[in-house]
Amino acid sequence: MRIMHVILSNGFAGSERYAAELASVQAAEHDVMLVVRRTHRSRFGTSIVDAVSNRVQVAPVPTWLGTQRAVERRIREFLPDVIHTHLRRSSRVIARARAQAPSVATLHNRANGPHFFELDGLICNARWQVSEIPATYRGQVFKLNQLFTPHRRLDAAEIAALRESLGVAPDQYLVGAVARLAQSKGLDHLIEAFRAADLPDARLVILGEGRERGRLERLLGPNMSMPGFRKNIKDYYQAFDLFVCPSRREPLPLVMLEAFDAGLPIVASTADGCRELIEEYGGDLFPIGDVAALAAILRRHAAAPRQRRVHDLTPHFIENVNRTIIEIYGKLIAKRRQPLVTPGPRAANI
Repeated sequence: MRIMHVILSNGFAGSERYAAELASVQAAEHDVMLVVRRTHRSRFGTSIVDAVSNRVQVAPVPTWLGTQRAVERRIREFLPDVIHTHLRRSSRVIARARAQAPSVATLHNRANGPHFFELDGLICNARWQVSEIPATYRGQVFKLNQLFTPHRRLDAAEIAALRESLGVAPDQYLVGAVARLAQSKGLDHLIEAFRAADLPDARLVILGEGRERGRLERLLGPNMSMPGFRKNIKDYYQAFDLFVCPSRREPLPLVMLEAFDAGLPIVASTADGCRELIEEYGGDLFPIGDVAALAAILRRHAAAPRQRRVHDLTPHFIENVNRTIIEIYGKLIAKRRQPLVTPGPRAANI
């Protein structure tokens, strides 16, 4: 199968990780092209290209002027059997392209534009996303599990070295967060709650980069740090004692699955995607923006014995989700070859 992925963002956050890992897995058995904008690298130096297998053909297009024509040229040259879009701009470009191949978008957030409903299929990672798809949509809707790549287990020496690199002593309690530094991620609430919790001999480390760095740095207090982006980010989960996802808005956070994979106890806000994963795998919820409630939960965890938890995350393993996505491609290709009929069911669980 010839698969084209299109993502016209820059930097490297959850959506880019999803697209990079999916394209890389698919490239083991299929011909895969990843269309990216020419300025795919953020001002912090991060890029989706750094995370893509060398089996994936990376195809840059102009960032703004001429993007539509360049993407359409890539389609004519590659002749994909299916086009898989990620995020709003790439979905709008593909909807306008009117390609012969069927198109499908993974909803990394919500379907926040009419162009999504011009595509042949929508992949929803969360239940709330399915509920928002209008009944007038004539394409196919699929509810899948959020995918992630499980990580190797680190030995004690590796974990100790990571904690030392963060300035954390072996006996200190380490609260961790991994996120793009953006207002939607609610990291200011976490910083305020950590200060209010007044935990003796504990540290807060926030890993990631983003435009909110300056504002968040001004909020930091003692025993708090933001060391920046790490290419080996999945290693760091195993160095934490507690993981917090304090988002104001969250579709279905990949970082929480990675933290569950590391065996961490997790605290999350009641944002829709966070709530869905906590209901499935356990953890603590606090109302969005409720600093006092989060501080109380932090104090309770810091006073309890440290623990690691084991979860069966196989439904989310990338190889399992990818098999379903390949089946979806086949369904969309088959339907594109048939005459248009009345709309089918609103959601397909396969």
